[in-house]
Amino acid sequence: MGFFTRWRKGKKLEERFEKFDEDVLLPADKKNLQKVEHYVIERLEQMIEATKEMEEEKAEYRVVTAYLNDIQIINGLDEKVRSTISDVAQNIVNLDQARQEFLNSEKKLSDAQYMQMQQEEADIPAAIKRLKANEAYQAVLEKDMKYLTRERDEWLFYKEELENEEKHLKNRIYIVTGLSISTAILMFIYQIVTSSVMELAWTVLLFVIVALLCILCLKIMNAQKDYRRACVNADRAIQLLNSVKLKYVSITNAIDFCHEKYHVTNAGEFNRIWEAYLEAVKQREKFEINNDDLRYYTGRLLRMLGEYNLYDAKVWIPQALALADHKEMVEVTHRLNERRQKLRSRIENSANIVKAQMEDINKLTSELQPDIAAHVKEILNSVDKLGVAR
Repeated sequence: MGFFTRWRKGKKLEERFEKFDEDVLLPADKKNLQKVEHYVIERLEQMIEATKEMEEEKAEYRVVTAYLNDIQIINGLDEKVRSTISDVAQNIVNLDQARQEFLNSEKKLSDAQYMQMQQEEADIPAAIKRLKANEAYQAVLEKDMKYLTRERDEWLFYKEELENEEKHLKNRIYIVTGLSISTAILMFIYQIVTSSVMELAWTVLLFVIVALLCILCLKIMNAQKDYRRACVNADRAIQLLNSVKLKYVSITNAIDFCHEKYHVTNAGEFNRIWEAYLEAVKQREKFEINNDDLRYYTGRLLRMLGEYNLYDAKVWIPQALALADHKEMVEVTHRLNERRQKLRSRIENSANIVKAQMEDINKLTSELQPDIAAHVKEILNSVDKLGVAR
């Protein structure tokens, strides 16, 4: 592949990088206040997003802990009271089973899913919309990473080609120089031996040598220029790839959290479960209009549990089996403990993301000119008011 072809390719690749330029801070850009400000604000936005996710995780952690505390209160009740609660709960379980047989409809979601949909009914539509948007953004980031990985490899390969080309050109200069000296010596000897006048031959030789050396030097200069451009673009591709990877990790954590929280694999499944829940709610409401016994025992159970200041007594209605069966209560406790452990791990991961971003900003600040560093600190001080942990 010739130099002109490579130069044309280089121009094309550079043009394709334009849409990413705003996300990169090259060494030379550290003197540009606008680019530094953009870079810092982007990092702060990611910190705010991570902090928001961490607060959501902490809120759910507190809820899970409250449910575990409720279980301890229930398990610690007097045996007679506990037995009465168990009997009432068993009646609810029996009535609910009879209702399901009466409806004779296909069960489209589990009791755990129904309970969760019921608890967070007001937030589900927004959660589905947010998950759908996050999954779409994740797909875009995956495409960007594939593209940037390919571009990085192409620039690195281009650099290697230019290095080899420059070595070959330098070797040709050495060869031309050696041949020129050898030819000059032979012509000098021939001139002495034959006493010939060789002014024209000397002129032609000198012209050929100078022309060849000039051509080779120009090619080396062009190769060096292309090499410097390839280095800049390779570094830019690497920095862009790292930036996109960071965003990909952040959005993937948010998606995984939602998948795990609602026990779904994607937004489509989430929406189908939500629609199944709405249908189930309509069916239950329709049947419960004439189901006096179920309302009676449900109300009685809520009143009994309400005497002990539980965090959420209503949650035990769809989980009445846990109140009636000790093994089921143990299983519920186990699931809640597992969920709390996972939330604790996610909270730590979110905190680490915030910490890493702040360390990146602090490192950058230490490398900036004093006036730009002062401006960055002003931005950081203003962000403190938003409650982002530093």
